Parts: sequence; C-alpha cells; structure tokens
Amino acid sequence: MAATEPDVLDKVIKAYDIRGVVGETIDADFTRRAGAAFAHILRREGETAIAVGHDMRPSSPELAAAFAEGAASQGLDVIELGLTSTDELYFAAGTLACAGAMFTASHNPAQYNGIKLCRAGATPVSTDTGLAEIKQLLVDAPLEPAAEQGSVEKRNVLPDYAAFLRQLVPVPANRALTVAVDAANGMAGLTVPAVLADMDIRPLYFELDGTFPNHEANPLDPKNLEDLRRFTVEQGADIGLAFDGDADRCFVVDERGEPVSPSAITALIAARTLEREPGATIIHNLITSRAVPETVEELGGTAVRTRVGHSYIKAEMASRGALFGGEHSAHYYFADFFNADSGLVAALHVLAALAEQDAPLSELMAQFERYEASGEINSEVSDQAAATQRVLDAFADRTAQVDRLDGVTVTLRDSKAWFNVRASNTEPLLRLNVEAPTRAEVDELVREILGLIRA
Repeated sequence: MAATEPDVLDKVIKAYDIRGVVGETIDADFTRRAGAAFAHILRREGETAIAVGHDMRPSSPELAAAFAEGAASQGLDVIELGLTSTDELYFAAGTLACAGAMFTASHNPAQYNGIKLCRAGATPVSTDTGLAEIKQLLVDAPLEPAAEQGSVEKRNVLPDYAAFLRQLVPVPANRALTVAVDAANGMAGLTVPAVLADMDIRPLYFELDGTFPNHEANPLDPKNLEDLRRFTVEQGADIGLAFDGDADRCFVVDERGEPVSPSAITALIAARTLEREPGATIIHNLITSRAVPETVEELGGTAVRTRVGHSYIKAEMASRGALFGGEHSAHYYFADFFNADSGLVAALHVLAALAEQDAPLSELMAQFERYEASGEINSEVSDQAAATQRVLDAFADRTAQVDRLDGVTVTLRDSKAWFNVRASNTEPLLRLNVEAPTRAEVDELVREILGLIRA
C-alpha cells in the first residue's frame, strides 16, 4: 500500500499535480482515497460531477478506476472518459461544466503515474486551491461514504473534441501540407488522427504503449527529437510535430529537421492572436525568450511575465483577461480553450500560419528566432539555496538586475544576456536557463554557471 505519511505525501503532492512511483508512493488504495478527498471538497463547493480520463500507461486504468470509485463513494457523479489526452480531459471539464481528473505522469518514465486535477471549466487545482487540503484528508482517517453513491457512466468525447479544435483554429486548404508526427507511443497517437484527419499525416510511433519502447515521451530532451528530425527530412514533410506522453505539449521541427524554439512558437501564436484581437494581453513565463515580449509590444499588445507552472499561468490569464499564454517548455494556453493548455491547438496555429503563405517553416519562423538559448539544464545538488547564492555572488559585479519571481533571474550589465536559476516544482533539481545574443556567449555563461552550481 502506498504510504500516506506527511513526509511521503510532501514528495508525491507537488505544487500543481500529484505524481509518484506506482507501487511505492501511488497505488489503487491511494488513488481511491484521493478520489474521495477531492470529491468531498467538490461536493462542499456545490459541484456534482467529475470526468476521469487516463493515458496509456499500464497502471493508468486501475488507478483511474479506483479514483472514480472513491469519488462516487462521496456522492459525486463520475464520467469515465477512458483513454484520453490531458487537453481532451480539459475539453470535457470545460464543455460539460464538471471537474476533471487526468491520470498521467506526462513525460516521466513508465514506472511513474500521477493525477492532474481541475474544477469545472478546467480551472486548475494547485497547492493553494485544493491540493493542500487533499493532502490533509489523506493523512486523516478515511472518509465515511456518503448516504447516496454517485453514478458512473462511460462517455467518448473524442469526436466532439476533434470537431471543437478544428472549428477553433481552421487550417486553410489552399496549401497541402505534409506533416510528420512523432507521438512517442503516447496519447497523440489517438488524438492526432482524429483532429488532423484531413491532412497528409506521416505517423511515427503512433501505437499506444506506456512502456515507451522507442524513446521517452519527453521532447524537451533533444535526444528524443532525433527520430522525428530524421523522419521529417526522409518524408519530405513541411513540418514535424512531437508530443509528450499525455499530448498537452507540442514541439516543432522545420522542413530541414531543425528544432523550432518553443519561445518562437509562442511569439508566432502571440502575433496571430494580436492580428485577430489588437491590444490583447499575452502571458509568457520568465524563461521564455525576450523575443516574446518584444514581439507582443511591437504589435501593440500587453506582455505579462509570470512564474513557471500551468496553474500560475492559467490563474494569471483568468485574472487579466489574457487571450494566450506560452511557456518555453512548450505548454501553450488559450482563452478560447478554457484558459487551458493544448499541444494540438498550438499545432493547429502553426499549421494554419504555414498554410496561409508559401514560404517554408524555417523562413516563416526566422523573424521570431532573435537570440540564442541554452535550453533547460538540470543539476542535482544537495543544497539548492547555497548553490544559487554562489552564482549570485560570482556575478554580483556584472549584474544589472536580479528578480525573484521564480528562483532568481539575473540580467547582465552591458548585454542583452540573462539567466534564470530555479528549483523544480516536481523534481529534486536546480534548473538553469541562459539566453544571449550569440551562441558563444550562451556557451560561456553555461560553462561558468554550471561550474558554480555543481561545485
């Protein structure tokens, strides 16, 4: 049985989701109690139903079924979606006006699993908005069943989800595009054929297999893009798309097989949004390229900088009435998709932009690739605070500005270079991101900063 001691729960219940190793920190008994705890909170707040979906991991069906059982035990009606991408779950929560629970560990290896929770309308649940109370309820004695059990029904929302996305971002048919797609044996293997049914799709690793036999479903790691890069060129495709395990993130490679920065994709979608809605507010997190706020401001929009993490960005979008938000991790958020993130909505925007003109993707994206970046570099360190302070001390005489919105972001004097060092919200890591005008500057800063972090 997975433990429910406070120190273990501190490792399992993260800032904005629940995640752990199956059989060690998460099992069916744990998710049954978690389902009861979340349902208890929802019923108190007046919600009556929850949609439950799961990815293709071997452990997901059992864990999701146990969660549904726990939720129904507290009188909440359960809509079982079965195999689902995370953004499909958000679609259900948005259109059915019910809470949601998605069983996935996203890009983590097969032995992991977890739960992403939302309230009706796909409103996110984080430590401050429910996860802390769930944790306390898991520590306490198990909840007594409600006098009346909730109902359980199965529903397939994939056709409605696909139709909704195609209506949301129509792709012009005047240019026939060949699209290479690496589903990484994840949920994009189910959703991409439904959403992009009318396109010339060249599939790679579309078989649903939560053991990830070909490569990790983590396109943020460059080695996991290598197959798509080769495949895109071999197929003569106009664009390549790579999705993570639960398909809420989408990475892009151009017709040459070269990766396109998620910050550049953020800038492109921001530009499309501002063309449609002049003066709109666009959210970007603090590790996106400076090209994003520059693009937004040049086009007359308002750029708002926020910390990393989907619950923070979604809350900021709602409070500011923003129409779009982007993260350098390739999470993209849309006001017309319930302020939620969707890899396929982002992909449709890129495909539409490409189809609306005749230039190759590399040429289209060049205007948004203004700086060089390191990408996110992770380091395991025993004392994250001490390592961060070593960096601050070493750069003190070169620093123009330091802010602590999320970790520390240091802007260097007499340069457009900056870097951010922050602790992960989900793993015991210190993360580094560097941006500068040239690759040589980026490489030198990375070498120096990693030397200090890993000392």
